[in-house]
Amino acid sequence: MHHRKLGSLDVSALGLGCMGMSHAYGPAHDETAAINTLHRAIDLGITLFDTAEVYGPYKNEILVGKALKPVRDKVVIATKFGFRIDPSKPSAEMITGTDSRPENVKAVAEASLKRLGIEVIDLFYQHRVDPNVPIEETVGAMAELVSAGKVKALGLSEAGADTVRRAHAVHPIAALQSEYSLWTRDVEENGVLDTCRELGIGFVPFSPLGRGVLTGALKNIDRLSADDFRRSLPRFAAENFDANLALVTALEEMAKEKGVAPAQLALAWVLAQGDFIVPIPGASKVPHLEQNAAAADVALTTEEAARLGDLLSPAKVAGGRYSQRMASMTSR
Repeated sequence: MHHRKLGSLDVSALGLGCMGMSHAYGPAHDETAAINTLHRAIDLGITLFDTAEVYGPYKNEILVGKALKPVRDKVVIATKFGFRIDPSKPSAEMITGTDSRPENVKAVAEASLKRLGIEVIDLFYQHRVDPNVPIEETVGAMAELVSAGKVKALGLSEAGADTVRRAHAVHPIAALQSEYSLWTRDVEENGVLDTCRELGIGFVPFSPLGRGVLTGALKNIDRLSADDFRRSLPRFAAENFDANLALVTALEEMAKEKGVAPAQLALAWVLAQGDFIVPIPGASKVPHLEQNAAAADVALTTEEAARLGDLLSPAKVAGGRYSQRMASMTSR
C-alpha cells in the first residue's frame, strides 16, 4: 500500500471509514465480523482508521479501540467531536445541535481516549463547525490538547475555506475531511480543495463511493433497511435514484473497459486528484475491503480521469447530497 501525508502523519493512501460498522446504514454489524474486517485492513496495509463519538453513539470508538489494540503502534486513529448528542432519541433525531465550546472539546477528548483505550488521539477532528463558537476558540482548545500530549494532530470536517484559513492561523491543521467523489465535488467549487493544496493540508474524502452507489451493487433502494440514513437523502429519493442509475451504468461500462471493478475506478479517480488526498471508503465486509484496497494500484491516464469526470459530472446528478437541515451544517 502506498503512503501519503496528512500534516506530519504518515498514512496509507487509502484509509478505512468505520462508521457503517455501528451507525447510519441500518443495524450495527456483528462485532466479530467487524473486528475481522478491521484486522484484514491491517493485513492489507491500511493504517488510517476513522471513527467519531457520534457513531453509535460511542459504540464505534469502543469497537475500533478494541480491534486495533494489538497493533496500536502501527496505526493512525482519527476521531471526531462537535455534536450535542441525546442517545435516548431515535437515530434520526439523536443529534440535537453542535457544541464546540472549549470545555466540551476537552471533555470529549478525555471520553474518546477512554473509549478507544489509547493514551493519545492521532488525529482529532472538529466534526462540524459550530456557528456559536469562534473557530479560533475551538482550535485554541484543541491546540492545548496537543500541548498536553493527548492529541497529535488536528483536523476539521466540512469546514469552508475561510474557516480553514482562520483555524490554520491558530494551529496547523493536518487534515480536512469532507465528502468528495465523482458525484459530489463541492470542494472543487467552493475553494476548499485549493485552500488545502495551498496550505499543505491533507484532504480526507468521506463517502468516496457515493454512499455505496458508485460500487454498482446498489440497484434498488428497497434493499435499504427502514432506518438506513440514506433514505433521508435527496439523491436516494425514488424519483432521483432511478435517474442516477444511468450514471452508474456509465461508470460500470468504463470499469469493464479498464478491467477493474466500478468501486476501484471511482476510488482511483479520487486518488488521482492530488497526492495530498487520502480517501476513507467504508467497508463492513472483507471482500469489499479487499476490492477497495486494490484501487490504490489502479493508475489512470490524464485522459481517462478527465473522461470519467465528465461521465459522472455532478451537474448530471439528480438531487442534493443532504437534506436542508444537514446541508446547513456544512461549509461554514
